[in-house]
Amino acid sequence: MKKEKIKPEESKRKKHFLFLLPFTFCLLAFLTGCVQYDLGVNFNNTNKGEIVQSIKLGEKLSAFSSETAEQWLNSIENRASQLRGTTKRISDRELIVTIPFNNGRELEEKFNEFFNPTYERESQSNTSTDGDFPVFKSQIALNQGNLWVAVRNRLSYDLDLRSLEVISPKSNIVVNPGSLLQLEFRLNTPWGATSVTNAENAISPETLQDGHQLVWMLQPGQVNHLEAVFWLPSPLGIGAIIIALFVAVGIYFKSRISPPVAIAKRPNAASAKVG
Repeated sequence: MKKEKIKPEESKRKKHFLFLLPFTFCLLAFLTGCVQYDLGVNFNNTNKGEIVQSIKLGEKLSAFSSETAEQWLNSIENRASQLRGTTKRISDRELIVTIPFNNGRELEEKFNEFFNPTYERESQSNTSTDGDFPVFKSQIALNQGNLWVAVRNRLSYDLDLRSLEVISPKSNIVVNPGSLLQLEFRLNTPWGATSVTNAENAISPETLQDGHQLVWMLQPGQVNHLEAVFWLPSPLGIGAIIIALFVAVGIYFKSRISPPVAIAKRPNAASAKVG
């Protein structure tokens, strides 16, 4: 009995579906529950931070399609592992992902790669079935200006969730985007942050912890733009100042404690002859 060969087109469609599994999974949610997705970026200083994600599936939803839920959570774990992140399963329907970064450039690279994997972009460009699936555009950018002891940061994030208004694949049921996904974006900084709301599609955050945390409630079915300005301490600049102060204090105390050294004058030849 001969095995049927899988056509290249069918293989591409299968891969494309797996890449977009999280989004098609969300489209099922309106029947039985929702997905709570909390996304955070935590800064300690300019050289240390982490991307933290908390994903919780509705109880009815995970019971309705446990296999699909498990596939989705597994795909998130695999992507986090590729970016040297860690994952923690709180339960069979709740997952926490932590991805560290060492500078602003690495934050951009890891964040954008996680939500827009290279293999997914290649699949989307090589397949003709894009119209059957929702497409999400996610892009984060961080501009930094170093002022020696502190670094000025301007963080912007754009997330296009308009495709959640699209009808589910091969279906005529219109999905209410608000029932699919509850998505929050949190920004935590040591010195606090100020939101910028004068850009197009900008949304205003809630300010918590005396300004050290900003929380944006992202709107499914819309284009979301969030932006904030904040300052971070520069360990290199602060370290240089501390070293300079230690050196200055050391020189000062040394000059006060040590007695002045007298330099004896050599007698000249005339005075030596007279003696």
